[in-house]
Amino acid sequence: MGDNEKILLIVEDNEDIRLYLKSIFESEFRILEATNGKEGVQKSMDLLPDLVISDLMMPEMDGLEFCKTLKSDEKTSHIPIVMLTAKADLDSRIEGLELGADDYLTKPFNAKEIEVRVRNLLVNREKLRERYSIPFEDLKTQTEAKTKTLDDQFIDKLNAILDSRISESGFGIENLAEEMTLSTTQLRRKIKALCNQTIVEFIRNHRLQKAAQLLSQNTGTISEIAYQVGFDSLSYFSKVFQESYGVSPSEYREKALK
Repeated sequence: MGDNEKILLIVEDNEDIRLYLKSIFESEFRILEATNGKEGVQKSMDLLPDLVISDLMMPEMDGLEFCKTLKSDEKTSHIPIVMLTAKADLDSRIEGLELGADDYLTKPFNAKEIEVRVRNLLVNREKLRERYSIPFEDLKTQTEAKTKTLDDQFIDKLNAILDSRISESGFGIENLAEEMTLSTTQLRRKIKALCNQTIVEFIRNHRLQKAAQLLSQNTGTISEIAYQVGFDSLSYFSKVFQESYGVSPSEYREKALK
């Protein structure tokens, strides 16, 4: 399963509707299926799909409980959920939206309409990626002013772990996944969904941001700072720093200290 493969999970006990939804989206997504909310939760936790379409009325666990479970867990809180219901009453729609459903469609639904709704949700997800792709210190300032979401808390947790292990050059994917109590696949898909980065890129960017901070504070030589943030090779540090910031570490420090 590639990092760029888009996964759609269909949680629906009606086989005809599952097949209909699959026919609409199979050219764009790898399709996973679940016949009830309980099975849907398990597949969501294991594989972190890019989007879920879920029925409201299902055996074992209904769509409302399914939605609440996903939206209240930091592993799956970022996943957009489209709810399908034969119940057109306002109370059901409001309850679903209050539990975190991102969109609602009443059965029978139009193929073109659900395609547009899904596309819009994915566009909104891209906007969120842009937000989490900004430097950590800027994001921290931005999120301090408002109530933090589970996704904000997830990113905070990642950054706190990386801060505590910043000088360890060997600290990598498996270590970070273990500290986050996730599998490497879960962590990879969550970071990809939130930041559009690989885990390696996320760790390296965090080290570089910390280096930039230390350079601007003039806390040591470039070599000392490189080792302090976990780079064993000064030449490699200089190379990736220049690629990321457009100037060498020494030029960055000179500009910051002016």
